[in-house]
Amino acid sequence: MAKQVVTFGEIMLRLSTPGFSRFFQSQSFDVNYGGGEANVAAALSNYGLDSYFVSKIPTHEIGQSAVNQLRKFGVNTKFIIRGGQRLGIYFLETGASQRASKVIYDRSNSAVTQMEPGEINWEEVFAGKDWFHWTGITPALGKQAQNNISEACKAAKKAGVRISCDLNFRSKLWTTEEAQAVMNPLMDYVDVCIANEEDADKSLGLKAGTTDVHSGHLDEEGYFNLAQKLKSTYGFDTVAITLRESHSASMNGWSALLLDDKECSSPVRSTHYEIQLVDRVGGGDSFASGLIYGLTSLSSTRDALEFAVAASCLKQTIPGDFNLVSVEEVTKLLKSGGGGRVER
Repeated sequence: MAKQVVTFGEIMLRLSTPGFSRFFQSQSFDVNYGGGEANVAAALSNYGLDSYFVSKIPTHEIGQSAVNQLRKFGVNTKFIIRGGQRLGIYFLETGASQRASKVIYDRSNSAVTQMEPGEINWEEVFAGKDWFHWTGITPALGKQAQNNISEACKAAKKAGVRISCDLNFRSKLWTTEEAQAVMNPLMDYVDVCIANEEDADKSLGLKAGTTDVHSGHLDEEGYFNLAQKLKSTYGFDTVAITLRESHSASMNGWSALLLDDKECSSPVRSTHYEIQLVDRVGGGDSFASGLIYGLTSLSSTRDALEFAVAASCLKQTIPGDFNLVSVEEVTKLLKSGGGGRVER
């Protein structure tokens, strides 16, 4: 029977400039929907897991369009409550070469930030479920969201559900001090921690050696030490760290490492990919969903790591937030070595 996974967060309306045009050039926007936990839910559904997304979404037509987008990819929306005045929005300008991408948020007072503790029956949500995933983006939305995440984590832990968190620090949503005050106590509930070097530093105050996220230089030993420090400090059973080498806005190196209580008692690094980027938004979420799929459905944690990295490599070649690939396509990449030959 397929594993059942719950995610909780905000789905937003994404308005992106066509192609690589700048905000002030554009006369129209391309419309998509996305958000950290929604992206994970959609990918897991594509992989054949029973995927549930929990949120609060307005009843108007834009809200319904967001719900329809989730349903289109098989996500179970039975635990979404309807209400509030607005759906969060983010605007995206896609960069190229040395020009970075830009994101502008318009999500203040969105429906999910107005969700009161007690509106969701978390005991019902987690009954019979296997996994709960959330990201550091959701508690960054304010006090109400922080209370709801805490309530959800307590209920999931009580139900014996495994909990993963992608730290996902967003400087446009809160400060380092605010993040650390909220995130550190929540780590008590987390079994699987997913991070990059900036997330670990900003959200929890742990640094990855001499790595510079802007230069693309990776201090591998520093990452290994960071994984061990995360595991020993918080008692996670699994730590995964994504390693992005930002050569430019168009070309990135991509890999990850994993440390766990089973096969990888010392950190192990995955296959490395050089990606010609199409859309890196949602890349981390595609790694998280690939890892969750691997840890629930594959026999080896090393295989889970490789699946997650390959899946997220493919996602970054696809426009939009969602990772629209199948298990078979990820498996082909793993077997092919990444040549990208035409399938005839």
